[in-house]
Amino acid sequence: MVHVRFAPSPTGYLHAGNARQAVVNYLFARAQGGRFLLRIDDTDTERSRPEYEAAIEQDLRWLGIEWDSLVKQSDRLARYAEAADRLKAAGLLYPCFESEEELAAKRAQRAKRKLPPIYDRAMLKLTPEQRSAAEANGKTPYWRFKLSDGAIAWGDLVLGRREVRLNTLSDPVLIRADNTPLYTFTSVVDDLDLAITHIIRGEDHVTNTVVQIDLLRALAPRASLPVFAHLPLISDAAGDKLSKRAGSISLRTLRRDGIEARALAGYLARLGSRRDPEPLTLAELAETFDLADFSRGAPRFDPKQLLALNRKVLHGLSYADVASRLPDGAGEEFWMAVRGNLDLLSEARNWWEVVQGGIDTPNLPEARDLLTAARDALPPEPWDETTWKTWTTAISAATGARGKSLYMPLRLALTGESHGPELAALLPLIGRPRALARLNRAAG
Repeated sequence: MVHVRFAPSPTGYLHAGNARQAVVNYLFARAQGGRFLLRIDDTDTERSRPEYEAAIEQDLRWLGIEWDSLVKQSDRLARYAEAADRLKAAGLLYPCFESEEELAAKRAQRAKRKLPPIYDRAMLKLTPEQRSAAEANGKTPYWRFKLSDGAIAWGDLVLGRREVRLNTLSDPVLIRADNTPLYTFTSVVDDLDLAITHIIRGEDHVTNTVVQIDLLRALAPRASLPVFAHLPLISDAAGDKLSKRAGSISLRTLRRDGIEARALAGYLARLGSRRDPEPLTLAELAETFDLADFSRGAPRFDPKQLLALNRKVLHGLSYADVASRLPDGAGEEFWMAVRGNLDLLSEARNWWEVVQGGIDTPNLPEARDLLTAARDALPPEPWDETTWKTWTTAISAATGARGKSLYMPLRLALTGESHGPELAALLPLIGRPRALARLNRAAG
C-alpha cells in the first residue's frame, strides 16, 4: 500500500508552499488508495512552538485534509539514539570538534585554491588520545555521517532521472554537539520505521535526497528505497521563494481575508501542472490526480487566479453554507443579492454596511434635478424586486434620463459605489427611510 507523509516543522504558520505539498501528498495517497501520515518535525526545540503545531493541524483540517495517523519526532528521540549508535558502531558516524570559525577558515582556504567547499574529513584521522584530549579541554563532539563513494541516482516522478556524485558533497552533520538529531537523520529513520513508500516534497530537498538515500542504505541495506518526487518551488508575485519566516502568503492570512478552502485547495492541487485549476472538492481532485501532470518549471503564485477561483466558489454557495460567517442579521435575501459580486467573503461586510448601516453619500450637484425627481417618485413600502424597475421608469419619464445617466447617479447616491450588486435586489434591503435620506444628501 502507498504510504506518504507530510512533515512540517512547527516553527511558524503554514504558507501556500507548505500547503501545496500537503495537498499533493494527500491527493496522491487518496488517488492510490493509500495512507497519509502527518509527521510533526519538532526536534528544533528552540524554534518549535505548541501554538504553531496546533495551527498546522487547524489549517490542514480547514483545507479538508484528514490524516490517517500522526507522529511527533519529539516522541522518538530514543529511536534516533539507537539508530545513531548503530552507525557509530559501523564507523559511519564519526565525532568532530572543529568550531564554526575553524570550518569557515577551511572553506576560505579551499576557495583560494578554487576548490569546492567540501569538508576535508580531517576528524576521521582523529586518534582516541586526541579525542580524549579534546573532551578533557571541554569540547563536545558533533557527529558527521561518512558518505559512500560513487554516485546516487534515482528516477524522480517529477524531475526525471537524477544522479549526483557523493564526492561533491560534505559529510553531513547528523547529531549536534548538544546530542539533538538533525532533520536529515530523523527523517530517514522515520521513513524506514513507518514504511513510507513515496516521498513528495519541494525541489530544495534534492541534495537532502542524495544524502538520505545513502543513509537509508546504511541503516537498512535490504530495504526497498522510497520513490521520490520533487516539486519545483513556487514563488510569490515578486519571484521570491515562499517562506514561513517572512509570513508570505500564509494560510492564516488567506483564510482571514476570505479565501475559501476549496478555492485554495483546487488552486494548489494543480499549480505547476498541465491541468487548469478548478474549485473542486479534494475527493473530486483525487479522481484525476497524477504526478505526471506536473512540469519541471517553477510556477508562480498568482493571487488573481486564486481570486477567480474563489469567486466561482462563492457564487455557488448557498446561504446555509455561509450563514455563520455573515454579519449579524444578514439573511438569505442579502446573501443572494451580493454573492455574485464578491471576490472574498470578507467583502460581504462592506455590502451589509451599505444596506443596513451608514455610508458617506457623495454630493452630486450635477445630478440634482434627477435626484430630486427620484426622491419625489420614491414609492411607498413594502418594496420587492419589482420596485426598482417601477421607480426608475417613473424617473426616466419625468426627466428623460436613460442608461448610464439615469442609473449611475442613483447607484452612487444609494450605495456610495460605482459598481456592485443589482440594485433591484439591494433597494428593498436598503429600505425607504435610508434611500430617502441618501437621495436628499446627494442632491445637496
